[in-house]
Amino acid sequence: MPLVILQPSSAMPVIGGTSSHQQAYCMHSSYLNGRGLVRCDNLPSVSYFRKSEFVKSNVLSDLGFVNHLKVCGNLCKFLLKYRSVLQTSSQNSPLVIKNDIPQNADLPKYYSKKEKKPFPIPIIELRRAARERLKNSRGQPRRPVPPPKNGLLVKSLIPVAYDVLNARILLINNLRKLMKVVIVHACKCCNEIHVGPVGHPFKSCRGAGASSRHGLHDWGSAMVEDILVPVDAYHLYDRLRKRIAHDERFSIPRIPAVVELCIQAGVNLPEYPAKRRRKAIIRIGKNEFIDADESDLPDPEAQSPTVPILSEIPESEIVPPSSAEEIVLLAEETLLAWERMRKGANKLMKMYPVRVCGYCPEVHVGSSGHKAQNCGAHKHQQRNGQHGWQRAVLDDLIPPRYVWHVSDINGPPMKRELRSFYGQAPIVVELCAQAGAEVPDQYKPTMRLDIGIPASIEEAEKVV
Repeated sequence: MPLVILQPSSAMPVIGGTSSHQQAYCMHSSYLNGRGLVRCDNLPSVSYFRKSEFVKSNVLSDLGFVNHLKVCGNLCKFLLKYRSVLQTSSQNSPLVIKNDIPQNADLPKYYSKKEKKPFPIPIIELRRAARERLKNSRGQPRRPVPPPKNGLLVKSLIPVAYDVLNARILLINNLRKLMKVVIVHACKCCNEIHVGPVGHPFKSCRGAGASSRHGLHDWGSAMVEDILVPVDAYHLYDRLRKRIAHDERFSIPRIPAVVELCIQAGVNLPEYPAKRRRKAIIRIGKNEFIDADESDLPDPEAQSPTVPILSEIPESEIVPPSSAEEIVLLAEETLLAWERMRKGANKLMKMYPVRVCGYCPEVHVGSSGHKAQNCGAHKHQQRNGQHGWQRAVLDDLIPPRYVWHVSDINGPPMKRELRSFYGQAPIVVELCAQAGAEVPDQYKPTMRLDIGIPASIEEAEKVV
């Protein structure tokens, strides 16, 4: 087994020096790690040497605390003395491995239904920033309010809104096609799903009748709604209108939150009209304003959208791909649509505010949340059913839904005892990966692609 040593600088492995210096360097690294491995996240290179070239197997038994202090002093002298050697010996390095992608990252923290979601930015930081803005604005002339706060659209984000809407429709159509060739299971009693020929054996079901099945899932066929979680929001004809009252909760239509965000950003849909202002509003109070007079402006011309909007394909008209090449191309196109939708929605959320309840998954697209008292989360009686609104993040608008990653669908099935060795990925990424698409780098840390899965339980017990 070769010995792995991470270099403490941008220079390459140590070549030269006496054997006593090399042995002192290795004894110091062995004292730190016990195996001759010094780990540091900001080190750029890894070099491989045989263990017999540096250190004996029983050096730790003869190394005491006093000897350790001597070794540390000798190590500093050694690095300073041979600094020039470190800089000139980079060409003689036998092997250099660089890895900029983190591995084995943890999943986003799961918050219980009994606790409130944390704010994306702590309240202390928000108050500090507000005091700083107030301090800097003293004595300065009041600046005009930029869009979209003044009622106008951000023109540079209108193409982004159309792209997000088309990416969402393309994603739905492609997922319906991929689900014809890639098997997706959904539990009939809970909301857990799994991608693969056989459902996973983990006892994680908490639905009805789970105790009689000892926590095992009752798998069935899945639908697109199981993959893309439906997150609805109220459609606002005027996004600057007053907050929706409790009595208006049934008179205002609800549509997907991503579609509502695109409409407020400039997408024109005939079935969901929206008010478009051509002049900025006039503020007469903190929460009061009047619309500017637009009578002097020419009548707006009815223009068709610059970008054609796609249409969803009904389930009865879905045609699955016929060859392996078409499946791979379809999976890659689906993964690109997923990335386009998320990146574009993230850009829109930076300009057009989106709110989410801190206790339940209710989402509202607008500057302030509605007043409908329909929150049924933990201790909603104390809040009279009102939502605890806070700033939303991208995962609140488009939930990724993590599932277990199956490294080889043709290999042995997953084992309950080896659960700690398996990784997880968003279901769209896992579905496209099993169809043949290449996994993006940002999803590899949670998938644990660099971990070898033991072949048996006996082999797993030997892993330290």
